[in-house]
Amino acid sequence: MLESKNLIAAIALSVAILLGFQFFYDAPKREAQVAQQRSEPAQAPGTQPGQPGAPQAIPGAPANRVIPAGPRDRQSVLAESPRIRIDTPSLHGSIARVGGRIDDLTMVKYRETIDPGSPEVVLLSPNGTASPYYAEFGWTPAADSGQAAPNAQTPWNTASDRLTVGAPVVMTWDNGTGLVFTKTIALDANYMFTITQKVENRTSAPVTLYPYGLVKRVGRPPTLDFFILHEGVVGVMRGTLEQIKYDGLEDDGRREFTSTGGWLGITDKYWLAALVPDQAMAMKATAYHWAEGAVDNYQVDYIATAGITVAPGTSSETTNRLFAGAKVVRLLDDYRDNLKLPLFDRAVDFGWLFFLTKPMFSVLQFFQGILGNFGLAILLLTVVVKALFFPLANRSYKAMAKMKVLAPEMKRIQERFKDDRQKMQQEIMAMYKREKANPVSGCLPILVQIPVFFALYKVLFVTIEMRHAPFFGWIHDLSAHDPTTVWNLFGLLPWIGAQIGIPGFDLPTFLAAGGVIGLGAWPVLMGVSMFLQQKLNPQPTDPMQARIFMLMPIVFTFMLAQFSAGLVIYWTWNNLLSIAQQWVIMRRAGVKNPAAG
Repeated sequence: MLESKNLIAAIALSVAILLGFQFFYDAPKREAQVAQQRSEPAQAPGTQPGQPGAPQAIPGAPANRVIPAGPRDRQSVLAESPRIRIDTPSLHGSIARVGGRIDDLTMVKYRETIDPGSPEVVLLSPNGTASPYYAEFGWTPAADSGQAAPNAQTPWNTASDRLTVGAPVVMTWDNGTGLVFTKTIALDANYMFTITQKVENRTSAPVTLYPYGLVKRVGRPPTLDFFILHEGVVGVMRGTLEQIKYDGLEDDGRREFTSTGGWLGITDKYWLAALVPDQAMAMKATAYHWAEGAVDNYQVDYIATAGITVAPGTSSETTNRLFAGAKVVRLLDDYRDNLKLPLFDRAVDFGWLFFLTKPMFSVLQFFQGILGNFGLAILLLTVVVKALFFPLANRSYKAMAKMKVLAPEMKRIQERFKDDRQKMQQEIMAMYKREKANPVSGCLPILVQIPVFFALYKVLFVTIEMRHAPFFGWIHDLSAHDPTTVWNLFGLLPWIGAQIGIPGFDLPTFLAAGGVIGLGAWPVLMGVSMFLQQKLNPQPTDPMQARIFMLMPIVFTFMLAQFSAGLVIYWTWNNLLSIAQQWVIMRRAGVKNPAAG
């Protein structure tokens, strides 16, 4: 009874902390940012108010939008224009020769499903497809320069037809009035593009240009809209992590930042497209949302606040980067350290408990490197956590054992003073004092377990390393819920059907998928282990309370049925270890039958 009550109290406390954090910290912060944004004077996208020789608007911003035609097949769109092929161990795709956009990327190491023959995950797509998503880098000339800069219709010249690791692509374009633009695109073995842009001035007058970069996404992507996961705009400006959900950007319309260095992009659960300017460059960065009919448009961009002036007969260049790929924690850490990118690892939404969630992930990854299986790593992590809090748990279980020994005496007091509740409480408190028993000490293991449980849930939910990570048997993806259900006898019915030559022999699809009452094998095991652990606790003397708390394992079984399989495995294994520890302590404390009600 005590542990069940403590569990409810701990969960309520955790929810209160989360809501309190959002109410007292996140909400005021966002309101202050919105108020600041509204107090700034309106200006055209991509311009610097009051600055002589201000740049023209950044291409693709709302003021320059072009209503697109209806979507077409992706492969057909790609075949319509000449392209430079991308072929590396991590990325496939192409760069448009016309416009020079990076707008076609698929990820070699990640498939849409656990089937190794399923298509590669698509990250970027060109204009004209159902979901355009691309990156563009270029120059914006000063408004009074009279010079043209490359744009989306520019036919770049190149001798290369393939971008590979160690073999960059060099693209050139002469604007016909004395400026020659060169764009060199290199790509490492993972997901970081390096774009070096050079301008040669063959005129007789100096020319001022402003380097820019943008990532644009057309159409709101499918999102999970779950409070523990951030999807939308993410970046670090002035050393501060900025996160703007799609809804928030739609409400605000535009958010602006000024910073020297940093990065800004659009993130999905597992994938990221992020602009990484020269870290020594002062810039203005902007996140936009605008609608074209029923289609939402999202764009993040940056532009240098100080233009680069190219004297006659000289040239100037700038180097910027683009991360486009999977949010692998090890890679993000390496880019953060080697390229000096502030908080780049926080592109993975470890949350405001990152000081707990990221170390937990690091430990899991270390164990996985030893054991070769993230499921086994979760089991070993559970043992380590149990060992760390062993003294605390021992004291708590000893207190619970004493409460179980005192249960008959407590029942006699309750029966003796059932008509005088004040006297009953006095006698019970006197018994606690005489026997040195503490009825609330059993909550400590639960209070310790709640943040660990939440951190593990976060790790399983947001890290790509857990995606499609198998355990044993029927668990092929620890980040997804248990695929078996009671309705197909935990996978036995389809197996029988296959053996007798009736593929698909199963209950209706709704039941096979579990519907709203689906229960996998691991959630059932978790519920059984929770029931057994509850039997070791002191039982309520009130029959109604006893019936209510007997329902707790059933409620948690259904509640966790749709949680990550890795989390359910952790909870089940943790329950079994607790049962063993609690049984031994109670036997030593003199409880002859610890499981007796």
